[in-house]
Amino acid sequence: MQPIANLPDLDAALASQLSRGITALGLRASTDQQAQLLAYLALLCKWNRAYNLTAVRDPADMVTRHLLDSLALVPRLSGSRCIDVGTGAGLPGIPLAIMFPDREFHLLDSNGKKTRFLFQVKTGLALSNITIHHARVEAFTPAGKFDVVLSRAFASLADMVAGAGHLLQPDGVFLAMKGARPDDEIALLPGRCRVLGVYPLQVPGLDEQRHLVELSLAAAAILNPH
Repeated sequence: MQPIANLPDLDAALASQLSRGITALGLRASTDQQAQLLAYLALLCKWNRAYNLTAVRDPADMVTRHLLDSLALVPRLSGSRCIDVGTGAGLPGIPLAIMFPDREFHLLDSNGKKTRFLFQVKTGLALSNITIHHARVEAFTPAGKFDVVLSRAFASLADMVAGAGHLLQPDGVFLAMKGARPDDEIALLPGRCRVLGVYPLQVPGLDEQRHLVELSLAAAAILNPH
């Protein structure tokens, strides 16, 4: 782990907080994986001072609101090829890539400062299963489609489907991370969408609502998104 602000006691406290949170989520992460998650956090703290990558400034809050929040969807993640649209500082894509080194993760964002940070993370943590794309989602044409399209606080469900529907495999799914249960957004989804589930997520240490929405599209809608 890269030291955060050269404060060993803080590093130990964050490591303990992360380990307890992973256990509370019912997950397993190796010592190396936990070290990688904390090294990512250290880079995020460092770069955030200049690049304003996240409004969350306190490292302990970052463990809860970024790392554990991202890991809360692990039990619902399937497929071997995933894309995180509007990934920002790499959430949830980087924590998931660390947890699943045998799966392929693509991180897509239109902000150049954020994608430069992501390249630093990929290089610094030697994450060979990550590919970074600097592009707008609606204009991005991948070499192949994806099993899962992920989003976290990216857009409304309808906008996500409209902008990223062309990225999805015919049998793929959208996984959209939301706060309160987004019933109003679900009501505005087009008829080509099928809601497979709306799952409440319990994030250790966070006294706020979190939900994961799983969607699929009719095959014809994926082939002819417009």
